[in-house]
Amino acid sequence: MKRPQKFASIMMILALGVFAFLTAFASESPNYPFPQHLTYGKGTILPNQYPREWMDDDARAFYDYWKGEYLAQAGEDKAGNPLFRITFGHPGSSNYGTTVSEGQGYGMIIVALMAGHDPGAKTIFDGLWRFAKQHPSEIDSRLMAWRVSEDNPQEGDNDSAFDGDADIAFALLLADRQWGSDQEIDYASDARTMIKAIYKSTVGPRSRLPMLGDWVEANGSEYNQYTNRTSDFMLVNFQAFFRFTHHRRWKRVVNKSRGTARILQKKYSPTTGLLPDFIEPVSDSNHDPRPADPYFLEGENDGNYYYNACRVPLRIGMDALLNKKKVSKRIVRKISRWAERYHSGSPYSISTGYTLDGNPVPGSNYLSTAFVAPLGVAAMNVPAQQVWLNSIYDAINQEHQDYFDDTLNLLSL
Repeated sequence: MKRPQKFASIMMILALGVFAFLTAFASESPNYPFPQHLTYGKGTILPNQYPREWMDDDARAFYDYWKGEYLAQAGEDKAGNPLFRITFGHPGSSNYGTTVSEGQGYGMIIVALMAGHDPGAKTIFDGLWRFAKQHPSEIDSRLMAWRVSEDNPQEGDNDSAFDGDADIAFALLLADRQWGSDQEIDYASDARTMIKAIYKSTVGPRSRLPMLGDWVEANGSEYNQYTNRTSDFMLVNFQAFFRFTHHRRWKRVVNKSRGTARILQKKYSPTTGLLPDFIEPVSDSNHDPRPADPYFLEGENDGNYYYNACRVPLRIGMDALLNKKKVSKRIVRKISRWAERYHSGSPYSISTGYTLDGNPVPGSNYLSTAFVAPLGVAAMNVPAQQVWLNSIYDAINQEHQDYFDDTLNLLSL
């Protein structure tokens, strides 16, 4: 018997409603929920004093703490979508109203990786990305302004910083894999646009090295394509850009970054393997890298292993783990072996800054997880350092400090 038309219409509406519900639910469901438990390459280790499920819980707990401390809602866009930003300090601190592109990139990576634990990860990720787009660099608007002040917009810094943009673009690739790009935000398209801008505006045309930001002129007298930040040797990001775009120019950036790190180790830190925060060319005619002079850009420790270079063991250690690259293993193994030997196996004695020959810089006698946690990622590449790795994990897995320390700690976990 033929069903009444009214009944058929009701069933159609119900079917469409169920389809819309399932579609919305699927859009929030990650393809790679935390934890993924990747298999790293031969000759790598994990902390082994606890079951891996316990360490997963440590990461979940640290993420929940980090999110409560540093994730802030920043109003809505014109369409009524929520905006989010990563704060530069704890709630109530003088830095709470500040956001930097570096933090926004870190946050987008973290949230994409923690999807599956955090049911609101996609909403947060989209809000972080929308906030980034609302604060473009005044030089290349496809990139994010380096510093944003919610309290006083005139105190912002309206040009770009390389690492923030490179992490944001990498995070968009993660989001494309995690949720797909067939919804309101086309992550893949946005990533492609940003990767093009990063290469055009912030990669040296001859050096093939990351420049400090879009404010640097390739052939400038003081800052140029040969003046670089070693923590911008973001090899995992560059490899991902290559796989996504199929442009071999990113392979050249990878190779030049690795090669520059090795030159610095051989010439300036043969014992420790430590890299300086910043590098300059030997001369106007000799572009070989050397540690930057004091006060080159940020302060007296610009040529030392300090608050920029402390990320090197994480950045290059990730390449060794994920891409199984022997050169990257050699770079981080040298640093890691020196660190264990010099500190007699106690991560609690790690200082916050060293000269390249391994002497602590003045005023560095305190624990910072920004220096300790990345060394754990490096130690994962040295099987003989199981006890050292376990000690690092115990030192940092529940240690709460400040934005920079906590964020690098969480990324390392």
